[in-house]
Amino acid sequence: MLILKKIIKSVKWTLLTLLIAAAFLLAYFNFPVKKSNEKAELGVTFSSRYAQDIQVDWRANFIALLDDLGVRKIRIPVYWDLVEKNPGEYDFSQVDWQLQEAGKRQAEIILVVGQKVPRWPECAIPVWAQNDNQIRKTRLLKFINTVVERYKNEPAVEFWQVENEPFLKFGICPPLDVQLLDSEIGLVRLLDPRRKIIVTDSGELSLWIEAAKRADVFGTTMYRTIWKEGVGYFNYPIGPRFFHLKKWLAEIFTDQENFIVIELQAEPWISGSTTERPLEEQFQSMNAEKLKENVDFARKVGFPEVYLWGVEWWYWLKVEKNHPELWNQAKELWSQ
Repeated sequence: MLILKKIIKSVKWTLLTLLIAAAFLLAYFNFPVKKSNEKAELGVTFSSRYAQDIQVDWRANFIALLDDLGVRKIRIPVYWDLVEKNPGEYDFSQVDWQLQEAGKRQAEIILVVGQKVPRWPECAIPVWAQNDNQIRKTRLLKFINTVVERYKNEPAVEFWQVENEPFLKFGICPPLDVQLLDSEIGLVRLLDPRRKIIVTDSGELSLWIEAAKRADVFGTTMYRTIWKEGVGYFNYPIGPRFFHLKKWLAEIFTDQENFIVIELQAEPWISGSTTERPLEEQFQSMNAEKLKENVDFARKVGFPEVYLWGVEWWYWLKVEKNHPELWNQAKELWSQ
């Protein structure tokens, strides 16, 4: 009985210590940050696939972000299932066009290669490669080889990103194969040794270590308001210091010195398809005011580059719903 009491007492003290530590960390994460990196350069992720999914003219959207917003840093996914619909038959016309238009304006491009790239369903594996793991892995490396050889002499391409948040279990994807990931990174490095490679990870749900140690540049996502089944909408209870701490830890356990925000929330996180929900619900987790707040938040994190997520949605609101508020807010941000 005495031993049981001692165990219970020990458990109580352990729980109390953990609660105090958690409270201290929460307070630290939310302690105000005055310093802001106003020189942080803004960019966007642009997905021709997603623009078509929400039924806007993706070419007009791309030209508008270049010429109306003045964006000069763009992350572009190369969708394996769209480029190689049949084995060995490649259609790079969409990627070619985007790089040509970006090049005319001296824009800098992050080209994303791999099987897991930005936008749902996350993995863009051709139907013909989905049922045999060995075929998928072999043909993925061949596809990456083809992409890099095609674009390694393209002046607009500034960085390669290999896979998208490979260590985050999210989307309709095969299980993570670290050996395959390392082969992909090694292949890109071999084919184009002069360009740096970006590897990304979740800002809120990972420790960054595994991604950061493989990258020349590490990119974090950054989401503020999300929707979760059974919970609804909620705001992450963390401030910029949360990311300061994670950067510090990554620097301790890796040789990484280069950190950017690769994906800052600038569109709703919502139940179901965003544009099929009522506008009132869409604006609940993202609107013009929240867009500015999120950029201000990211600047207080202090990383030198911040890529916004949602330019297709801003354009859809502007041309399809007569709601240019987010587009205009973005235009103001790029004019600063």
